[in-house]
Amino acid sequence: MWLLILSYLGGVLTIVSPCILPVLPFVFARTGQPFMKSGLPLLAGMAMTFALVASLAAVGGGWVVQLNQYGRWVALVFVALFGLTLLLPQLADRLTRPLVAAGSRLSEVAGADARPRPGASFLIGVATGLLWAPCAGPILGLVLTGAALQGASIGTTLLLLAYAAGAATSLAVALLLGGKVFTAMKRSIGAGEWVRRGLGALMLAGVAAIALGLDTGILARFSTASTGGIEQALVGRLAGKSPSNSEPASASGSAMQVADKAPGTLPVEGNLPALDGAVQWLNSPPLTAQALKGKVVLVDFWTYSCINCLRTLPYVKAWAEKYRDQGLVVIGVHAPEFAFERNVGNVTQAMKDLGINYPVAIDNDFKIWRAFNNEYWPAHYFADAQGRIRYHHFGEGEYVESERVIQQLLKEAGATKVADGLINASAEGVQLAPQMNEVKSPETYIGYQRAENFVPEASLAADKVATYNPPAQLALNNWSLGGQWNVGSERATASAPASRIVYRFHARDLHLVLGPGADGKPVRFKVLIDGKALGEAHGTDVAPDGSGSVTEQRLYQLVRQSGDVTDRTFSIEFLDSGVSAYAFTFG
Repeated sequence: MWLLILSYLGGVLTIVSPCILPVLPFVFARTGQPFMKSGLPLLAGMAMTFALVASLAAVGGGWVVQLNQYGRWVALVFVALFGLTLLLPQLADRLTRPLVAAGSRLSEVAGADARPRPGASFLIGVATGLLWAPCAGPILGLVLTGAALQGASIGTTLLLLAYAAGAATSLAVALLLGGKVFTAMKRSIGAGEWVRRGLGALMLAGVAAIALGLDTGILARFSTASTGGIEQALVGRLAGKSPSNSEPASASGSAMQVADKAPGTLPVEGNLPALDGAVQWLNSPPLTAQALKGKVVLVDFWTYSCINCLRTLPYVKAWAEKYRDQGLVVIGVHAPEFAFERNVGNVTQAMKDLGINYPVAIDNDFKIWRAFNNEYWPAHYFADAQGRIRYHHFGEGEYVESERVIQQLLKEAGATKVADGLINASAEGVQLAPQMNEVKSPETYIGYQRAENFVPEASLAADKVATYNPPAQLALNNWSLGGQWNVGSERATASAPASRIVYRFHARDLHLVLGPGADGKPVRFKVLIDGKALGEAHGTDVAPDGSGSVTEQRLYQLVRQSGDVTDRTFSIEFLDSGVSAYAFTFG
């Protein structure tokens, strides 16, 4: 119930979000007409269409996104014609003689006819719903993340409908207030006609803004700053959490430094779910919850390019080794974030490189993930010998508390000579713990679906080759592309040699998830920091002179600084075409 309330409040906040501006003229075109027969049908059509399209897009894959793109262009034409009839109804009749009937009907819809038509208003709302692209703030991001990972459900659509209803509520209030202003202005001779023409001009401006991508580009950046903090505070307050806690790790990010303190007496949180949803098991035959009775079980949700997961692995591996003979079974559940992580061969090679020898379930369909109602990478669930989950921990850190839980559950299971000491995990390279007090740069995705802070502010060209020119100066956490790139939903692929990525960051370490071309041939690169060779600041995957090559799909550590950490400008130039870049992470 609280999540429904949260979604509704998130929708209400869109009225103060600049990214709603292109849609407002479509709504205010209903001013001066009865709300129940004109404004309400429009808002209902808008809310229903948004909820339906967003639900399908969250769970239906790329075909829905592509289909909606065609629908948006049809809606743009429809609404532009509507705006033209508001602005110049007589001229529209002359210039569009084949569409005289449609133009006349649209003129009636626009208000030339005193009789409001609910059906026509609903259709305008449907078109507006196809065009509406609210900024993905914390609340809408939480809803869409759950939809993508938990699967299609009525609950998903209800949450999105609640979000849309919240937006419709605030727009309805604005429409009612605007109607009173419109009525007052109509008392002046000729004012109604000028207001109608002004709304038509604003509608055409809104169409232009959406067609140029300003609704999801420039305006979205301002929206994040203006409403994101309010939404995050709502998430924390209604969920009973501090707003400073990390957000859920999903397709949009990884959990970090979030923990529930282990109490003296561990409560029962539920039963260990079935583990029968894996598409394949590595290092073991398929395991079941029933067969694991009598063992203490640690289930680790991870994915091999996730930096937070990689930094917890030294501890998980050490626990598996230390307590194996005393009754502990560690199970890794590999739930992929990127498409290349669905390749079992890639996972097998990564496990070999990382030295993972405990059982790993390949959860490509997220069935085990959903059985646990999990929302995080990494996530650790601890089950006792009776098959009951007694403790969980999300993200990095709190390793002492986690190991004490293992020891307590082993003793409860009757194990003798359980060691009281703690492991001393050895971590190096990308697995070394981060300096979080120095990290001021967020995880940043390169694909257009989750890209943020890209400059220049014009939207990335989706699914087509385009030439980019990075600005001479970047603000902190801004990034840009140079050369020819084809930007997809989760990655950007270099279409020509000498293509670059530039990022202004503040952290000790910089990592970038990369993959070679479709032919698998290595892609050479050159890294500079503040325009100079890396020297001692080079990462484990690059030489001091900044040279290196992308040989496989994984996370690459490119920068590791020593000494004081300041704002730096990172750039990487790919000497060959074909490389794919997915995401930046920092430590």
